[in-house]
Amino acid sequence: MRRRKEPRTGSLLVAIMMTVMAAVLGALALPALPSAFAATLFVDDFEDGDSSGWSKSGGSWSVTTDGSRVYRQSGTGADARAIAGSGWANQAVQARVKPIAFNGSGRYAAVLARAQSTGNYYYLGLSNAGSVVLGKRAGGGTTTLDSAPATVTAGTWYTLRLEVFGSTLRGFVNNVEVVSATDSTFASGKAGLSGYYTSASFDDLQVTDVAGPVDPTPTVTPTVTPTITPPPGSCETSGSPIGFASVNAWGQNGTTGGAGGPTVEVDTASELISAIGQSGPLNVCVRGMITVPAGMHNVASDKSIVGIGADAGISGGGLNVGLPLDNSATSPPANAVNNVIIRNLSFRNASDDSINVQMFSHHVWIDHNDLADGYDGLLDIKRGSSYITVSWNHAHDHSKNMLLGHDDGNAAQDVGQLKVTYHHNWFNQTPQRNPRVRFGEPVHIFNNYYYYNTDVGVACQANAGCLVEGNYFERVEYPVSNSYAGPSGRCVARNNVLVDSGAPECSGSVQEASSYYGYTLENPNSVKASVTAGAGVGKIGG
Repeated sequence: MRRRKEPRTGSLLVAIMMTVMAAVLGALALPALPSAFAATLFVDDFEDGDSSGWSKSGGSWSVTTDGSRVYRQSGTGADARAIAGSGWANQAVQARVKPIAFNGSGRYAAVLARAQSTGNYYYLGLSNAGSVVLGKRAGGGTTTLDSAPATVTAGTWYTLRLEVFGSTLRGFVNNVEVVSATDSTFASGKAGLSGYYTSASFDDLQVTDVAGPVDPTPTVTPTVTPTITPPPGSCETSGSPIGFASVNAWGQNGTTGGAGGPTVEVDTASELISAIGQSGPLNVCVRGMITVPAGMHNVASDKSIVGIGADAGISGGGLNVGLPLDNSATSPPANAVNNVIIRNLSFRNASDDSINVQMFSHHVWIDHNDLADGYDGLLDIKRGSSYITVSWNHAHDHSKNMLLGHDDGNAAQDVGQLKVTYHHNWFNQTPQRNPRVRFGEPVHIFNNYYYYNTDVGVACQANAGCLVEGNYFERVEYPVSNSYAGPSGRCVARNNVLVDSGAPECSGSVQEASSYYGYTLENPNSVKASVTAGAGVGKIGG
């Protein structure tokens, strides 16, 4: 984790201008609305193993591992609270919360807002009474302001978001508003976490000064009309990747997906899951937004999974490209999943990763997708997977974006592998993992547009070798770092545009991507325009 530093002069001038504009609007008696652009006030994902800055009362708090590093309250015998940050007035506090065990009835795990101290605050809690509770604690007593029935299962992760603006309080669970109230007891305060006689894990805490979704470009939710037949060519199964997915290696000549096989159209979860798991080449055309069961759904080799038009996608679960985990495997098995294309799909509300590539899977092309509002990673590539291209995707409204290499201790599987190209992607207010890289070399990151990544852009560590060139970084304090957290890596940063951004923190030498494949580098000054116009769904085919 990198906590935010003081803003640069450019950022400060912007803040002053916004303050002046707000005053003018107030004078005109216009209604006060949150800014469309969020300022991130505080972030902690605990990946550095450090909990300094947190004030605690009761319980047993420590940074531990629960998939990734988390802040855990491990006891159930106390009213445990931890707070951090500053005296913010308007704030939206969001975190992933996993209740583990409850001691007694009416217990909860919660996020806190406007905390005056560890004894005075607003809270949004997941209760073992089968409810979500919005309340306040003041002077040693608690008051329930609103509640709603909910299934709360120990050992399950939930995303809680407590918004406090003026006297309005709103509580969200997994991005759905479930409770609200009006109260003016506390005008400002810190953010926090609570395990009220409950053990729980907490992760990905983020505090912003804006309510609701944050995106510099308005997002229109598509209306799916299954009775309308899309025009010919709207399920585009042709095309070839640039980058590592095009390289002949490991017995596979480039990435062709389902080429040569039949084409099927699916519009239900059962049809989709059955089609992507079949053996042999197959083109799977996805119509509409399909809600699949929670969990990861396996994709077999030689598949093209392509959305029809701009309205297709997957929600509720994710796609897994790879064999089951095997820690003893240190080289690609003969049956490794390979030759997979995933294009033109929107991914929403995944219960785990939106897309996961693992266990030496190779020759995978992930192109022109829209990824947001996931649970863990939007796109994770790990455990020896290689020869992969990630291109023209729009990632937004999510913290842990794209991971390459899952753990500092997985050198046996990852050294010499994880060869991945990232080009022309729009990393749009995704605070971290853009990507976060371990061991892979070369990892080629070129002609991407980075916008307001509040933690770090490219994090290159654990002796990875990253070539970062021709990208456009805007409002990114740490565009590139090889000393982000854990063991350091090597990186070369060249020919990048830096707008209101810091300088790359790079050292060492890296293999050249041009020794593996040919590519043409776009002028980085034009990358912002080309990527915002071309990344995401509805941008391929006729």
